[in-house]
Amino acid sequence: MSDPVALVRVSELSDVAEYAYAATVDPPARLVFAAGACPLDADGRTVAPGDPAAQARQVMANLEVALAAAGARLADVVKTTVYVASTQQADLVAAWEVIRDAFGDHEPPSTLLGVTVLGYDDQLVEVEAVAAVREPGR
Repeated sequence: MSDPVALVRVSELSDVAEYAYAATVDPPARLVFAAGACPLDADGRTVAPGDPAAQARQVMANLEVALAAAGARLADVVKTTVYVASTQQADLVAAWEVIRDAFGDHEPPSTLLGVTVLGYDDQLVEVEAVAAVREPGR
């Protein structure tokens, strides 16, 4: 059974980006829309205040749990949006490197944004994702 997600590399665009520029999903596939994963521990506390890389690790762990609950995994992700509450490019890069590494060889299209503030006290990083999974027997 083939993977419903195909990442599109575009040779006419810069290869500096560490992700595919587009992705396609072949039917029949079930789409999974994950809410923004936040750097909260099991007790609802924001982990690692002031550390975007450590928060990104917690975010990706939480994203994996949420995806698994919906029958998906990181390798099924079609697109992400990464929010970092900072005006410093170094903070965006620190968070991005952790997020990129969590995906391994799977490099879904992604948008990385520096924003003013996120929803929880001391929160610096949030990642929302869309995944596509093949239904069993299809």
